[in-house]
Amino acid sequence: MLLIGSWWRNRRRRKLCAEPFPDVWEELLHRNAAFFSKLTPQQQAKLRDDLRVFIAEKDWEGCNGLKMSDEIQVTIAANACLLALELPEGMFDRVRTILVYPGDYVVPDRSVGPDGVVREGPSARHGEAWLRGPVILSWSNALEGGQNSRDGRNVVFHEFAHQLDMLDGVVDGMPPLAGKAQQQRWQQITRQAQAELHHDLRHGRPTLLDPYAATNAQEFFAVATECFFERSKAMRKRQPELYGLLSDYYRQDPAGRSGK
Repeated sequence: MLLIGSWWRNRRRRKLCAEPFPDVWEELLHRNAAFFSKLTPQQQAKLRDDLRVFIAEKDWEGCNGLKMSDEIQVTIAANACLLALELPEGMFDRVRTILVYPGDYVVPDRSVGPDGVVREGPSARHGEAWLRGPVILSWSNALEGGQNSRDGRNVVFHEFAHQLDMLDGVVDGMPPLAGKAQQQRWQQITRQAQAELHHDLRHGRPTLLDPYAATNAQEFFAVATECFFERSKAMRKRQPELYGLLSDYYRQDPAGRSGK
């Protein structure tokens, strides 16, 4: 049954990708995915196909009165698919539902501070990624992140990096890797980079990565992914080992194609 299901899925995908790519979608790619024009023609063609499959196979839901549109779907799908552009097929197949709010949304929150005090109250968020669950995004932030590729912030990159981290069922800031040697290299480089980030923050020094990366290992990976794709040349210059690690994982060299 699994083989039959896979055959039908692949057949459906091939049929979908054989259709002409909508002109309005092409315009949206150039307008809302700033990285798109820097890809090679082959990469652009693959991203178009990946994007069509992504849109067709997810359940999209607008929240708080947001009406779903082609622009929302194309923008979010394009940015998500960039992360998996050179990765094995099906990296985001487990993501079945994408919930999109017009802007920041508020959820109840409970946290325990370093002093041991429990704090409860509303928390405004740009996005969330749930293990074996949906991805939740703010449309205003997703749009800004797609159009502005220079600030190192992209909520779609961030939340879908979490989904890559979750592929092995463990949320630990390390996506599934090929073997023990790669895992050890990952831990060595990321832990050193996190230690340097904490040191710089303690001493009030400006940091390449957003300070939110210091929260924990999983947020470090998500924030580093944003920086890798958006401030690639700066990362390659200032943190070459971290850049090389992410370049090996994503199988991409954004600094080599970036004008930034």
